[in-house]
Amino acid sequence: MLISETFYSLQGEGELTGVPSVFIRTAGCNLRCNWCDTPYASWNPEGAELSVADLVAEVASHPAHHVVLTGGEPMIAKNIRELAAALRADGRHITIETAATIAPAGIACDLASLSPKLGNSAPDARLPAAWRERHEATRWNPDAVRAWIDGYAYQFKFVVSTPADVEELERLLASLGREIPRHKVLLMPEAISLERMRERATWLGELCKARGYRYAHRLHIELYGNKRGT
Repeated sequence: MLISETFYSLQGEGELTGVPSVFIRTAGCNLRCNWCDTPYASWNPEGAELSVADLVAEVASHPAHHVVLTGGEPMIAKNIRELAAALRADGRHITIETAATIAPAGIACDLASLSPKLGNSAPDARLPAAWRERHEATRWNPDAVRAWIDGYAYQFKFVVSTPADVEELERLLASLGREIPRHKVLLMPEAISLERMRERATWLGELCKARGYRYAHRLHIELYGNKRGT
C-alpha cells in the first residue's frame, strides 16, 4: 500500500476529538479539493510502500486502542479492506475518514467519518477543465452515502467557508431520504491557520446554536498548527 504517513497523535476532529489515535494516511485521492490541507496525499500523492503486516505492527507499537484510516481517500487504497480486517482482528477501534464517494462494501469500521465535499471544494485553474469536471461529478454520491449511514455508526463532517455552504449541505442531506439527527452533523470552519479558524468560529458557532448542529473545532490546528504528523 502507498502510505503518505503514519503518526500517533490526538484525534483533532469529530466525536472522538482528543482521543489518542494512530493515524494511517493513504496516498491518492479521487477528488481535488481546492483547500485541501494534505496535498501530499491527494494533489501530489507521495509516500512509501508498506504491507498490511507493517502497518499492523506500527499500530501495535503505540499505546492506543483507536486507529484512524485517512487520506487522501482511503477507500481507493489498495488492500484497504485487508488492512481494516487485520486491525479489527487485532482488537482496534477503526475510524474511516472518507468523502463517502465509494460505498463501504462491508469494510470493517467502527465509526464512519463522512465528509462529502461541498461546492466550496471546487479546484481552481491550477487543474485542467477535465479534472475540475471530474471533481464536480464525483464529489457527491448519494447511494454511497446511504450505504455508509445504513450500515455503520457515523458522523458527518462538513467543511464550511460561508453561511451559504450550510444551505447547500442541508439540501444534500435532505435528498438522502433518511432521518439524520442534527447532532450527528458537525460543521468545521475551513481554515489551515489558527487565526482563520477563530475568525470563522465566531459566526459558525452561532449558526450551530441556531440550527442544532455540532460545532467541530480542529484541535490539531489549535495545538500544533498546520503541520504534518499531527
